[in-house]
Amino acid sequence: MSRCPDNRPSILLVNWRDTRHPEGGGSERYVERIAEGLARLGYRVAIQCADHGRAPLGDWVAGVRFRRRGNKFTVYLHALLAILRSDADVIVDVQNGMPFFSRLVARCPVLVLVHHVHREQWHSALGPFFGRIGWWIESWLAPRLYRKCRYITVSNVTRDELGQLGIELRRTVVVPNGLDAPPAVTARRTEAPVLVAVSRLVPHKRLEHAIDLVAQLRPQWPNLRLELVGDGPWKEVLTQHAIDRGVQDSVVVHGWVDEQTKHEILAGAWVHLCPSVKEGWGIVIMEAAAHGVPTVAYRSAGGVAEAIVEHETGLLAEDFDDFVRHTDTLLRDKPLRKAMGAAGRQRAQQFSWEESLDAFESVVHSALQLPRRPVTREHRLTQQVNQT
Repeated sequence: MSRCPDNRPSILLVNWRDTRHPEGGGSERYVERIAEGLARLGYRVAIQCADHGRAPLGDWVAGVRFRRRGNKFTVYLHALLAILRSDADVIVDVQNGMPFFSRLVARCPVLVLVHHVHREQWHSALGPFFGRIGWWIESWLAPRLYRKCRYITVSNVTRDELGQLGIELRRTVVVPNGLDAPPAVTARRTEAPVLVAVSRLVPHKRLEHAIDLVAQLRPQWPNLRLELVGDGPWKEVLTQHAIDRGVQDSVVVHGWVDEQTKHEILAGAWVHLCPSVKEGWGIVIMEAAAHGVPTVAYRSAGGVAEAIVEHETGLLAEDFDDFVRHTDTLLRDKPLRKAMGAAGRQRAQQFSWEESLDAFESVVHSALQLPRRPVTREHRLTQQVNQT
C-alpha cells in the first residue's frame, strides 16, 4: 500500500473475522466502524481476515479494502504474509485472544487492539490442554512480544486486566465503542413479558442461562417469552436445551436477522439479558438502552460493568440466582423498568463512532509521531474516560 495523496499514513488491520462472518459480532463491528471512519478521513485502509464463503475473497466496502484468506487457524499465516508484502505505515493487530505475531515481521509501528482478556474462555473453546497453551500465549508470550507497542482497548476493566498481565497502563488507551443511531421502529412494548438476548450463539455467551431463567420464572410468569437473536454454531445446542428444559414453546431462536428486524425485536422487549462470561464492552447493551430496555448481566463479565450503570440503566448479578432475581424484579416493577429505560436512552446518546474515531486516530498520530490534529470536544470527553 502506498501513501495517500494527502500524505496521511496507510493502515492495515489484521483481524480474525469480519462482520459478514457467521460468527462476527460486536468486536468486528468496532474494527469496521473505525476502519470506515479512517477511510473517510483520507487514509488508505485495508482489513486482512479469514475467508468464510459469505463474502468474496476481496472487495471494497465503504472505502475499506477487505482481503479474506484462510480459515480460523490459517488466517494467522495469511495475515503474516500480508504484513510482509505490505508497505503499510501502521499495523493494527486485533488480538481476539490469540495475537497475530505481527511484531515479528512488521516494518512499521504496531498498535494492539484488545477488546477483552480471554482467561475464562480458553478452556471452554479448546479444552484443558490446548486451553492452557492459548492462555499462556495470551497472558505471558504476547505481553513480552508486544512490550514496546501501544495498546487500545474499549473499557477501563480491560485496561486494568491488561495491566495485571504486565502491560503498563501508560501504554494503554481506552477508546470506547461508539453507537449507531437506532433506526425508526414500528414495534411497541409488548403486553406480555418478553426477554431478549442478542448475541453470537457460541458457548462463552452462556445463553443457556437465559433459557434456564425462563424455566425458573415461568411458573410465576406463564406468558413469559425469550427471543434469542443471532447465529452461530451453538444454535442447535440451545434449541435442544430449551426442549430439555420443557420451555421450547416459550423460547424463540430467531437465528440471524437483519438490522431493522433486530431493532424491532429490541424495541418490543421488556428486559435485555446478557449472561456472557466476558465482554469487552457490550454494544448490544447500548442498543437495547437506546430503545429504553434495561439489561441484566453478570458483574464478573468485564466491560459490561461499564456499559451498564448499575441501578440506573440495568442490574449486575453475582451469580445465576441473582441473575434470576434481578430479572424478576424488573419484570414486576414497571416504574423501575421505565426509569432505567429512560436513563438508558439518555446515556446511549453520549456514545458515537465519531468520538471513538477521533480518539483512535490520535493514537495513530502518536505512534507515528505526527503532529496532532486540533483536539475536539469529543476527544476531550474520551480523554476524561482514559483518566478515570
